[in-house]
Amino acid sequence: MKRGLLRYGPLPLLLPLVGVLALASLAIGSTAMPALEGLWQWLRGEHSLAAIVIGEIRLPRTLLALAAGACLGLAGAALQGLLRNPLADPSLTGASQGAALGAAAVFYFGLFPALGGFATALGGLAGALAALGLVLWLAGAGNPSRVILAGLAVSTVAGASLAAVLTLAPNPYALQELVFWLMGSVADRGLEQLWVLLPALLLGSALLWWQRGLLHALSLGEDVAASLGFAVGRGSRWLVLGCGLLVGGSVAVAGGIGFVGLMVPHLLRPLVAHRADRLLLPSALAGSALVLAADMLVRLMPPGRQLQLGVLTALVGAPLFVRLVFKERGR
Repeated sequence: MKRGLLRYGPLPLLLPLVGVLALASLAIGSTAMPALEGLWQWLRGEHSLAAIVIGEIRLPRTLLALAAGACLGLAGAALQGLLRNPLADPSLTGASQGAALGAAAVFYFGLFPALGGFATALGGLAGALAALGLVLWLAGAGNPSRVILAGLAVSTVAGASLAAVLTLAPNPYALQELVFWLMGSVADRGLEQLWVLLPALLLGSALLWWQRGLLHALSLGEDVAASLGFAVGRGSRWLVLGCGLLVGGSVAVAGGIGFVGLMVPHLLRPLVAHRADRLLLPSALAGSALVLAADMLVRLMPPGRQLQLGVLTALVGAPLFVRLVFKERGR
């Protein structure tokens, strides 16, 4: 019985939790709507008020929160397992800053106007992949310490370039809108953004799941993993690529939602016996649940007092990060 609980961990609790939160997300808003009835009417092609509100406004927001949270939770679990460091955050790959730079450049300079609503999201994903390519090139064989250094270098360059883009942009009136977007939000998004995020989610998840055996072996050290027949350098590069795709896709459509990839794996790790390979799926589900819950709290704020999603997750995650720092210092 105990072995079975360790094998499945918190999955029996997380699956219904995500389902309940998704239904609650469809129901919560400025106007009360019957979530299931409105969703059914929308699927049948009806044009009732409930169908329009649920299907056109709340459903894309809910699905984006689910996908973005899964991306961040999964990337955080994989990166902490790769680096053997509970303080590792997905932004260390540089993909987050690269995505913000790519999206800002497209948004401000009006690049790719033919793509319409896809332009900003695709620009963010392209920026993430470019930053990730630099990290992989600088890190060489994929040693964890070199990955961290390369990620910090790329993040610094991308952050400085983003500041230059904001300063030199020809449309200063859009500054406030872009700043709010960079703070993280799943509001005012459509299903077209979801079609940008889904390929990154599927491909990044597949890469991490493919290398889950390496994650477990790395918990015993690189030498032990190599002695077990794992190609540590090549496998590490695949893991970094998967994390970069997940983080870049999330930032490209939802902006910067901080601390999800740091908090979720840390809280779940004891429930899976500290197994990095068994932490992947629970972290994805818990990340979805956390972003959904945070987005519902944002919607419950009084009118006229809008709080961005990324700001709320940072306010919740910062105290936990400080606690982790003191805990590691005590060790």
